[in-house]
Amino acid sequence: MNRIICGVDVSKEWLDAYVEPCGAADRFGNDAAGIAELAGFCRFHAVDLLVMEASGSYEQPAFLLLWEMGQPCGIANARAVRYFAESMGFLEKTDKIDAAIIARYAEAKRLKPTPPPSPAQRRLKALVARLAQVTGDLTIQKQRRSAMADAEMTESLDEVIALLVRQSRRLEGEIASMLDDDPLWACLDRAFRSLKGVAGRTVARLMAELPEIGILSNKAIAKLAGLAPIANDSGRRKGKRPIRGGRAGPRSILFLIARTVARYDPHLGAFHARLQKAGKPKMVTRIALARKLLVILNAKARHARNEFANAT
Repeated sequence: MNRIICGVDVSKEWLDAYVEPCGAADRFGNDAAGIAELAGFCRFHAVDLLVMEASGSYEQPAFLLLWEMGQPCGIANARAVRYFAESMGFLEKTDKIDAAIIARYAEAKRLKPTPPPSPAQRRLKALVARLAQVTGDLTIQKQRRSAMADAEMTESLDEVIALLVRQSRRLEGEIASMLDDDPLWACLDRAFRSLKGVAGRTVARLMAELPEIGILSNKAIAKLAGLAPIANDSGRRKGKRPIRGGRAGPRSILFLIARTVARYDPHLGAFHARLQKAGKPKMVTRIALARKLLVILNAKARHARNEFANAT
């Protein structure tokens, strides 16, 4: 049975909606009042699923409020929607056309609702993102401090650095408290830290940006993190299998710590040694090591989740 799907093209100020298959279309403001009107529009047309693209966080207020109002919502990959539009011969691009394409893409791909994150999950993600910003700013200010010769400017930089250090410590404390206060997160934290070289920031980053860890298969979690090789074969040709897409945050932290963990973990260390002995290129080795670490963490998370479920 065909579903009634509402595709929504999101911008900073507007939500353009198109209902498939009836063709009803309208524009709403991207604010609380406009989102409420959009919810009423969906109820009037008996919409089963509303789908919007990920649009640099502009979609988040509508996504969360619509779920609160009882409207199931899903998030579509913007690049995939664009490729779908071009494959269907839609070269034109307007807000209304984009909304219609999103609805047709959702129907063709049989997209399902994307459950909204819990308030705790949203707060953890916000804290981790802010900590990353503060850490980046702190690195820049320290570099400027090391190159500064003027005493007055050095004093100014010292004040900024001290402020950033205080903020960094406060954010780290809040993140640690959140992980300790949630029984499941505390269980996962212990499981991840059983690997020497996995520190608190790594755990927080994974929990915030890869909450599916321990739930999905190894292949699925690798693809979600952008660490799965993409087949590129045709006929007799066996092309190189690059990685592409996925979540950059978890991937970057796995790249960063994989070599460190390999120094202490015998299985990961032996895997790294085999890759080097086989003469694999450095980037191939780096990707394979990060993927192997993710598989190990995924297995530990799966075991921790099972233990937690059995204990409650």
